[in-house]
Amino acid sequence: MINTNKIKGRMKELEITQADVAKALNIAQPTANQKINNARPFDLEEAELLANLLKINAGDFGTYFFTN
Repeated sequence: MINTNKIKGRMKELEITQADVAKALNIAQPTANQKINNARPFDLEEAELLANLLKINAGDFGTYFFTN
């Protein structure tokens, strides 16, 4: 599961919308919403694309994409 609060916070900081995420991941906006809200999982490629979009460095990747 991803850390939804951290992802949403970073999106807000960078003024990135779910539509922007959907476009970057080449998925529909409702699918992006489901993934951000942990209703559907991210695959590794999608997580890496989102990390790049959100300018998350490799050292912080786990904080955003792996949570208990």
